[in-house]
Amino acid sequence: MTKFYNYEDPELFEDFAAEFDPMNTDRQTRRKRKTKARHEPKKSHQKIIAELADDTGIAGGFQITYNAGADDHHEMMWIQDSMSGFFYQDLIVDVMAMVKGGKEASVYRCQAHDSTDYTWLAAKVYRPRMFRNLRNDKMYRQGRQALGADGKAINAKDWRALKAMNKGTGYGQAQSHTSWLMYEFMTLKKLYEVGASVPKPIETTSNAILMEYIGDVNLAAPTLSQVKLHESEVGYLFKEVMRNIHLMLQQGIVHGDLSAYNILYWEGEIVLIDFPQIVEIENNPNARKILERDIQRVCEYFEGCGMTIDHRRITRNLWKSYGVEDADPAVILFNILEAVSFDDYELPEEDDDF
Repeated sequence: MTKFYNYEDPELFEDFAAEFDPMNTDRQTRRKRKTKARHEPKKSHQKIIAELADDTGIAGGFQITYNAGADDHHEMMWIQDSMSGFFYQDLIVDVMAMVKGGKEASVYRCQAHDSTDYTWLAAKVYRPRMFRNLRNDKMYRQGRQALGADGKAINAKDWRALKAMNKGTGYGQAQSHTSWLMYEFMTLKKLYEVGASVPKPIETTSNAILMEYIGDVNLAAPTLSQVKLHESEVGYLFKEVMRNIHLMLQQGIVHGDLSAYNILYWEGEIVLIDFPQIVEIENNPNARKILERDIQRVCEYFEGCGMTIDHRRITRNLWKSYGVEDADPAVILFNILEAVSFDDYELPEEDDDF
């Protein structure tokens, strides 16, 4: 309770003087006059960027050439909110066009800032939680630790966050949303560092991932499902896909949704995309089944290019390589090709880069 003193009352004045006398060493009196420090929780990197970005936006020079149309004001606000952090960090200067639209996320071609050494960058912006439609996500999440905005696993002591995620409350859905996004970003980083054919990840906000753009100003790289390969490319690209699956296995993960629809084709090379649903082999009993499904879908595409493939045999041979330290790529490639035959052309000569 706050005390009010009448300075004309001698006795009360003496009490007041004693309480604030710097020479008074009485412990209780010192506690009364000591100002308590307020605890300020540490802000995450993403929160700091988001707060600073609030002061930039269009008013601060963030240009959005792309126009979703007069009837889609919500998308423009969504883009502005999700990508202004990249503008503030001098990573992009403009949003030029939508590359790909989807229920879960959309990808935009952005003009890169001069400091990045890129001409274009791609921003994958996740849809607001109410619009996302990740099917059977529990199958992928099984055994996975939830990730926070810093890319680190949420501490088990933070039972409130974990309980909210399990119950699917508003707060829990926001945490799950962040976890899915960070799994994709951290997986891209890990795979890029070990030489996988994935876009180089640049930065992330709470709702978007900025990465290397595959394509040019006129055309974003199409997916394998959209192109007809020349017969001279088929064998090499099949081996490239298998090399990437092997690299993922060596990192203890399975893509989880691999098919010709999320493998890009550009200038004779392939690039794998879309990693939010990655499966951790050690902790998920469904990992082998999901791996076989990935391989089957990829093989179906290459069978349409003239190959005859035993996807089950390939799955068995690749699965054996998981956990084998310094597994010999040449042996793995030999085991894979044992399950392949070609109808109309010869397989290109083997190389040492598998």
